Parts: sequence; structure tokens; C-alpha cells
Amino acid sequence: MRKSTLRRSCAALATATSLALALTACGGGTTKKDVADEGASAATAGKADPNAATKKGLTVGFLPKQVNNPYFTSADKGGEKALKELGSGYKEVGPSSATDTAGQVSYVNTLTQQQVDAMAVSAQDPGALCTALKQAMKNGIKVVTYDSDTTPGCRNAFVSQASAEDLGRTEVQLLAKQIGYKGEIAILSAAQTATNQNTWIDFMKDELKKPEYKNMKLVKTAYGNDDAQQSFQQTQGLLQEYPNLKGIISPTTVGIKAAAQYLSGSKYKGKVKLTGLGTPNDMRKYVKNGTVEAFELWDPAKLGELAARTAVALSSGQITGKEGETFKAGSMGEYTIGKDGVISLGKPTVFDAKNIDQFDF
Repeated sequence: MRKSTLRRSCAALATATSLALALTACGGGTTKKDVADEGASAATAGKADPNAATKKGLTVGFLPKQVNNPYFTSADKGGEKALKELGSGYKEVGPSSATDTAGQVSYVNTLTQQQVDAMAVSAQDPGALCTALKQAMKNGIKVVTYDSDTTPGCRNAFVSQASAEDLGRTEVQLLAKQIGYKGEIAILSAAQTATNQNTWIDFMKDELKKPEYKNMKLVKTAYGNDDAQQSFQQTQGLLQEYPNLKGIISPTTVGIKAAAQYLSGSKYKGKVKLTGLGTPNDMRKYVKNGTVEAFELWDPAKLGELAARTAVALSSGQITGKEGETFKAGSMGEYTIGKDGVISLGKPTVFDAKNIDQFDF
């Protein structure tokens, strides 16, 4: 049977005491280092059978950074649609705040207690979730991260929106063209602990070291915590602190929308350039009214779909998460697992006045 004795014991213990304590007890009191070391081998244990039949009747839990966030709603609907097509079940749980790391840990534990077959998680904090995700894996649950990763040893695979390097560098390239490669710029990020944001920002900073950007200066990175009001206020604060600011990069859908909202109603409209990662539906009016020239993103529904298909492929034994393994993701085509279990969705799409009406998400 799929559900091991250990798994049943954990579930029983979880009902007798607090869930968090129960799961820790079943884990034998491991340290963070133990978790990482064990995860490195556990995440890719076993041998893949690419010809194995796709299992049906599975339950896959989706745990976004924040529920009721339009971006994650779109992504998770893509996952739900794929699971229905594959004959498996979908459920979504998650915190209402994009900074509630403790809440995310609690939801991982809840999904573990409910004995789902797999879970797809967008990590708010890579380190904080590791122990809980490792416990889920010990109980036979396949763990896929999507959008924002955790430590490689604490999941089976990570479905990346696109190459982190591509995303970081192209956002700088987009803004540089808009401001003529000259002037002060700022970054409006989400939470300071967001794995994906920080990785992209590192590549942005590296891109800015190139000779062509010698007349551009990054003056500040602000954090709006993926909250519309905070992001709006942070944009206002940036412009008050740096009156000569020429451009802002916001690699977060909530942040770029809030920044565009502020700019569109201010004296800075058309003067301070804004780019980053946004959805066409959120940004359409700001492109059409001249607040934003161009921005980029991947299709979040496709990201969620690939996360779901990866979870099912793992649960079916078709892949284990090892580098070089391949699997078919329905109409999306064939994907190959890269280094550290990373699966890249593909290149980001640039949206501007010429093509934005071609998209609806």
C-alpha cells in the first residue's frame, strides 16, 4: 500500500497532540543540517520508469504564497484544470498574507496530516519550510515547488517560471532601453525573504555591472510585501526620497500594479518608467494610458499546469527529480529536469501596446 505504517503513526500522533509537535516527533528530532542532508538523497530516491502508467485518483494540494492573489489564482486554476484532465483531484490551501511564513508551515503540516499524494508549494521562505516539507516526503508525499523554491533537498523538483538569470537580466534590459541607459533606478520587490525575488535581483545587480549600464545607478531596493497598499506607499516613498528617479523595476505582479496605479495619477506619469513582472489584465489600462511601455511575465496558468503534471509524474514513478530525466507534460510537450531538480517553463513574454490585447490572464 502507498500509505506506510510510519505515515499512519504520524497521522495518529498528530490527532493526539498538536500537529507541529507530532510531525517533529515522527521525524525523530532532526536538525536543519540533518534535514538538508537526508533530503538530498530522499528527494530523488528510487529509479524512474518513464513508461510507467499515469496514476489516477491522486490528490494534489496546492499551497501558494497567498490565496486570493490574482497571480496565484491563475496559476492554481491551471493546476486544477490539468489534474482534472489527468483524472486526479485538486485542493488549495494557504495563508491570506504573503508574509505569513508560519502559516505556510502550518498548511504544509495540514496537507501531510491529510495524506495527500503530492503538494505543489510556492515558498515564502526557503529555510522555514524545509523541515515540514521533509516530513511530508518521509511520509511518501511528493513535493513540487513552483514560482518560489526552497532548499533542493527539501523537495523533489522545482518548476521555475523561466531561467532566473533570463528574468533578472531582461528586466534590466527592458528598463535600460526605456530610460536611454541613463539615470537613477530603484527596485520594488515583494518580501525580503522571497527566494525568487532575491535571486532575480542578484542577476539584475550583476547585469548592471556591464559597461553599457555605466550611467545607470541602482539607488534602493524597497519592499512592498506583495501588499497593494504597502507597494503603493513604497512607490510614493521612492519618488519622494529620490526626486531624480528615472525608472522602477518591480518583479512582482502586486508591486508593479500598485506602482503603476500611483504613477498614473501623479506628475511622474510618463516621466518615471516602470517595468517588471505583471499580468496583461492587471497592466492593460496602464499600457494604454501611457504609464507603462513594456513589461514581462510567463503564463501563470501554464506554470500551475506544469507543476501539477510534474506532481503526477512523480507520484506515478515516471520521474524522481534527478537531472536528465524527461517526461511528457500533455500538450505542453516534453520537459527535461535540469540541475538540482529544476524544470524551466520557458522564456518570458514581453507585453506592450502592440500585443497586450492578445492575452487574457
